[in-house]
Amino acid sequence: MEQETLYDAYVDELKDLYSAENQILKALPRMTKAASHRQLKQGFTKHERQTRQHVKRLDRIFRDLGEKATGKKCVGMEGVLKEGTDLIKEHRNDKEMLDAGLIAAAQHVEHYEMAGYGTVRTWSRLLGYEDHAELLQQTLDEERETDETLTALAESSINVDAAEPDEDEEEYEE
Repeated sequence: MEQETLYDAYVDELKDLYSAENQILKALPRMTKAASHRQLKQGFTKHERQTRQHVKRLDRIFRDLGEKATGKKCVGMEGVLKEGTDLIKEHRNDKEMLDAGLIAAAQHVEHYEMAGYGTVRTWSRLLGYEDHAELLQQTLDEERETDETLTALAESSINVDAAEPDEDEEEYEE
């Protein structure tokens, strides 16, 4: 889509987010299955439910605009999710490193989404779509909450576990 106006850019970015959210919905079950830490699995399951709501909010905005939600593939999210898939293959035999890597991959996803949602929320206000701005802010808040939860989980246990040497590994000596 050629972007001649802010409205055009707004719709284009909404389509990008719609594609991203649907890609995430396909990836989250794999991430949940790959995770071994109970709280991480629960977090991914919760975020899958939230992501379904994010898609519904975007559907509502597209209906309000009289626009189709489809027509654009989010290659940025595709790349981020591919890195997560590669990580699962790389660390499938080391559950601590896999969980730490899954958190890192999930945070890349969250930050990508936060950038996009922050942008469209601001544009929606400038374009006079305050009701859209409220929906987009709600999603942005949920993305931030997920990111903060992942950080807390990483700092309190998962990254700590990954940093500890395995019992069968020799300790580094100077």
